[in-house]
Amino acid sequence: MTAGPQVHARVRTRAVSKDEAGLRLDRWFQRHFPDLGHGALQKLLRTGQVRIDGRRAEGRDRVEPGQTIRLPPGVSVAPPPRPREIPTVSDRDAAEIRALVIHRDDEVIVLNKPPGLAVQGGTGTERHVDGMLDALRFDAAERPRLVHRLDKDTSGLLLLARTGQAARRLGEAFRDRETEKLYWAVVVGAPPRAEGAIDLPLAKRPGPGGLGRDRELVQVDHEEGQKALTHFRVLDHAGKRASLLALWPRTGRTHQLRVHCAAIGCPILGDGKYGGEEALLAAVADARRLHLHARRLALPHPSGRGELVVEAEPPPHFRRTLAAFGFSIDGV
Repeated sequence: MTAGPQVHARVRTRAVSKDEAGLRLDRWFQRHFPDLGHGALQKLLRTGQVRIDGRRAEGRDRVEPGQTIRLPPGVSVAPPPRPREIPTVSDRDAAEIRALVIHRDDEVIVLNKPPGLAVQGGTGTERHVDGMLDALRFDAAERPRLVHRLDKDTSGLLLLARTGQAARRLGEAFRDRETEKLYWAVVVGAPPRAEGAIDLPLAKRPGPGGLGRDRELVQVDHEEGQKALTHFRVLDHAGKRASLLALWPRTGRTHQLRVHCAAIGCPILGDGKYGGEEALLAAVADARRLHLHARRLALPHPSGRGELVVEAEPPPHFRRTLAAFGFSIDGV
């Protein structure tokens, strides 16, 4: 008796569409195959079953229009991508986020983010920059994309890409350390020397409330920590009571500047999370507000033409504290 025909799952491919330019491969899969779990996708990637234009791929790879994604058997049938719901941005939020724009061209938008405004949502965080980005389209076809993050209470420069290609190139500049980032910080006390380097590896640990971006703690860990390097220079000081520092993070670890400053005995003013009570100078009016400001960014422009250099003025509470200590930023 002749057996019936056997049906074998086939390998299929799918082309990347124009509106998916610059999307990470793992997020591309989330969009097209929402039922495929993260662990299952990672296994497919590790075993080389997912390929971009025939080459092995990783989840962090960025896709471009026209590229072909190899779909392994078992994930070759998928519903069409679900249309993204565009959230409604209130007139008030739209006006506020537009007022933060300090630079805009065809490929980049730069904001001077105020302290207290989260960049992305999280537990108990409903109002954030990511939720207002549709107000920054300025008649462009694409929604701007976040290139990096700042802590909720850190003020200063936040970079947005206006196209998928710009997002990819800016992301590469950050990953390849082609970006020069300068922060200002008012710290309690005085560093042991006027300038130098803080080279202390850092590791994330769950906080008292468990895991999660808002609850995690970062600690110096010489055994399991990742390399973290910060250069600093004292710009001004009020004896040994407080100092104004310029900080250049050479790596991009979570809470790196806050932990590094605390580790050398000079917690950032207002940083109770890492500096405890020592970081809250009672005589300073704004002592409970974090005094960390992303002052300057310099990096290759994603157009390939020249360099993008932007600076942001510090927020009111930061300026009040500078005046209270008599710190000068003229010419800095």
